[in-house]
Amino acid sequence: MTVKTLEDLLNEGVEGRGVLVRSDLNVPLDDNGQITDPGRIIASVPTLKALVEAGAKVVVTAHLGRPKGEPDPKLSLAPVAAKLAEELGRNVQLAGDVVGGDALARSEGLTDGDVLLLENIRFDPRETSKDDAQRAKLAAALVELVGDDGAFVSDGFGVVHRKQASVYDVAKLLPHYAGKLVAAEVEVLAKLTQDTERPYAVVLGGSKVSDKLAVIEALAPKVDTLVIGGGMCFTFLAAQGLSVGSSLLQEEMIETCKGLLDQYADVIHLPRDIVAASKFAADADSKVVPAHEIPDGWMGLDIGPESTDRFAALLTEAKTVFWNGPMGVFEFENFAAGTRGVAEAIVTATGKGAFTVVGGGDSAAAVRALGLPDDGFSHISTGGGASLEYLEGKELPGIAVLED
Repeated sequence: MTVKTLEDLLNEGVEGRGVLVRSDLNVPLDDNGQITDPGRIIASVPTLKALVEAGAKVVVTAHLGRPKGEPDPKLSLAPVAAKLAEELGRNVQLAGDVVGGDALARSEGLTDGDVLLLENIRFDPRETSKDDAQRAKLAAALVELVGDDGAFVSDGFGVVHRKQASVYDVAKLLPHYAGKLVAAEVEVLAKLTQDTERPYAVVLGGSKVSDKLAVIEALAPKVDTLVIGGGMCFTFLAAQGLSVGSSLLQEEMIETCKGLLDQYADVIHLPRDIVAASKFAADADSKVVPAHEIPDGWMGLDIGPESTDRFAALLTEAKTVFWNGPMGVFEFENFAAGTRGVAEAIVTATGKGAFTVVGGGDSAAAVRALGLPDDGFSHISTGGGASLEYLEGKELPGIAVLED
């Protein structure tokens, strides 16, 4: 099974041809609609620039947020189009609809090297429909925008785990290729599942054990160190019989966590101290307490300094590191130290020659929010959920459909 890449398409020639690109431009916005982390937009530029410079008529499709299958002005791609234009150094048109009259008229008016961004693809309910026929109709309308001699480039790694019209169904209707970003992501993640250099350390955080259970089960037998922090650590601490106060807790997962702790006692590492807070707020009263002494009514919002130092010592000696999920509520300065300490330890490991991967989502956001250098890591993934599902061993529909 092989996947054709952007380089294959460029070698075939794209001058004057319409090329539909599925990018992942799902960036976070603040209350004023301003982009707070343009990482995914920046990551999409190499593929788009290569097509533009080769003379393609580029039509980009992407989503933002979770509109309920209808237009939502707050989730328009207008700010994304402006930032993309800035990064590309050229005008980016924004269609006023997804595949309607404006999109069709603009696509017909494209000249070589032009870029058209369609409005939020999830404004059309067919994009995420479970009905194959409905998705196929939207895919056919997308194909019409690039013409019979068009091509499809899949470059939105953050959505390849979704069987959606602009990700999966269009690839069945056009010659299809993996963009630079998708090809790089798959190559990097493959390194984390095959012939990894030891010691191999995985750091998992975030709020819910249930979100990470499959990846824990898939990776625990393969790694030397599995560090668990974030909100999910409290369910593991509860599984040890500890009281966790008002901390985030998935009671239905306690027995599962007990089983994991029994089976992987020599691999799983939990915090020994916690930064506890009187409430969930940036200005909450806080104190460092042993993990077994979280006061009633208080909640853990970060791992403590002893735990940070202990985890850092494990990570700086690793030769391979995968990190997905913050250690605490890093958005609050008082509860960011654990995430910062772990991230800095991974940067140190990178400097010593380790292969280090940040698994997208909140971890990538934390890297940028804490002012850490992108090149302090071997790779920062753009796909949180897609990265995890790949490591779990699941088939990703948006990758499978590219295989010939």
